[in-house]
Parts: sequence; C-alpha cells; structure tokens
Amino acid sequence: MLEPGLRAVTAALKKPVPRPLVKGPNTRTMVVATVSACLAYLLVVFFWGRFMDPGLYAVNYADKFLAPGAGHPFGTDFMGRDMFFRSIRGLSTSLVIGVIAAAVSSVIGLALGILSAVVGKAFDKVVLWGVDLCMGLPHLVLLILISFMLGKGAYGVTVGIALTHWPELTRVVRAEVLQLRSSVYVQAAYKMGQGRLRVALRHIVPHVIPVYLVGVVLLFPHAIMHEASLTFLGFGLPAETPAIGVILSEAMKHIATGKWWLALFPGLMLVVTVVLFDLIGDGMKKLLNPHSGNL
Repeated sequence: MLEPGLRAVTAALKKPVPRPLVKGPNTRTMVVATVSACLAYLLVVFFWGRFMDPGLYAVNYADKFLAPGAGHPFGTDFMGRDMFFRSIRGLSTSLVIGVIAAAVSSVIGLALGILSAVVGKAFDKVVLWGVDLCMGLPHLVLLILISFMLGKGAYGVTVGIALTHWPELTRVVRAEVLQLRSSVYVQAAYKMGQGRLRVALRHIVPHVIPVYLVGVVLLFPHAIMHEASLTFLGFGLPAETPAIGVILSEAMKHIATGKWWLALFPGLMLVVTVVLFDLIGDGMKKLLNPHSGNL
C-alpha cells in the first residue's frame, strides 16, 4: 500500500498539464494603440481641412436645407453648403488656433513655473498673485474682454486664449519644481557651486518635461472649446470663416424649424475632438509617468 502522501503525488502527476493561456496585449500596448489612433484621426482632420478644396462646401442655393443622406452625410445649410466638408474645414481651423494658443500658453506656464520656484520668494509671490488673479476672474468674461480689445478675429481669439490658459500649468510645474528642488542631486549641485540657472536647465527642466508635455496636450481641448465658445457668442472668428463656432451659431437660427442636423453633427465632431485630446493626455501621462497608472 502506498502512503497517502505518495498516492496524492502520483495522482497529481497523472493529471493532464493545462495549456498556458495566450496572453493578450498588455496595458502599455493598448495605451500606445489608443494614443496612435487618436493622433491619426486628428492629423487626418487637420490636414484634410487645411488643404480642402473650397468648392466642396461652396454656396449652392439649389440644395439648401437638404437632410442628411448619401450625397450629403451631414446635410446642407440655408445656403446649400455641404455640412460635412464645412465641419471638417471648421474643425481644422479650430485645431490651428488651439495648437498655437496652447503652445504659447504652455511656454509661459513652463517659464513662470520654473522661475517661480527657483528665482526667489519675491518673484514667486508675484507669479502666484498673477495666477490667483487670472483664476479668480470668470474665464469666459476675461476671454471676451481680451478678444474684443484686440479687434476679435483669429488674432484676438488666439492671443486671448494664450494669455489666459497658463495659470493651471504654472501651478503644476511650480509644484513639481519645488519637489525636485529639495532632492539630493539638486542640493549637491548647489553645494558644488553651480548657479541657479545652470541647476534649473541641467537638473530640473529634464524632469519637468513629462509633466509639461501632458499639460500641453490637456490645454488643447480647453483652447478649442473656448475658441468655439467665443465665436459662437460673436466675439471670435467672423461669420464668413468656416469654424465650428460659426456653424453652431448659424444653426441656432434654424434649429427650431426642425433642421436638427445643422447643430448635431458639428457639435458631435467638436465633442469627439475634445474627448480624443483627453484620451491622448491620459495615455501620455501613463506612458511618461508609469507610477500614475497601472501599465
């Protein structure tokens, strides 16, 4: 008779060995694929709209107020213009303004955030006062005032967005720099006689870049939404410019008559663009800072 323990071992050896499960793509691969797909969509819309033939959304009164169909996927407006191509062109315009404004605003935020934590307490108080001032005022009202003073149009909207979107990124960069400033290698650099500017450029800025890049991407949807809001209210791009804000503003005049497609599809395209930028920012945060997400 076999011992009970030996009998159990023998029975276990006779059991069929289970096949290893086929592992699917890991989280990092999924994040990279999601970010790549979002970027591909935005780049296609951007370049398609920038180099689109204006004849595709030209005025054609014979086709005005056509419902969505095979010939016009998004229908036509009160002037017979194809809403699909006009929405693509308008979204491309919003992307251009958003990219320029977010880039300028992010550089301001990066510079002030680093200088605020490195230069000294007096400069830090001035920067924090500016941050509190900008964030304490109603954002849209401040944008309207700046855009109106600069004559509205693309220039006024871009400058207004660039001058009002830096405070949040400044606070984030400043907090990151304050944390890095107390690290061992930064203190060692100061002990070795290196100046503040040299320490900031060589030992602090490289570690702030990941936070900065994520902040830049997350500024884009804010810039695009505020551009559309200003234009919708009449303080942004002129009415003859194909822009999402102009399209939605015109749609409000006819939506009560049952022309629902004039606002639905351009609005959905704007929402999708904002969501995609948010997905890109979240994905970049996970890739650049793995400790912030489960990869």
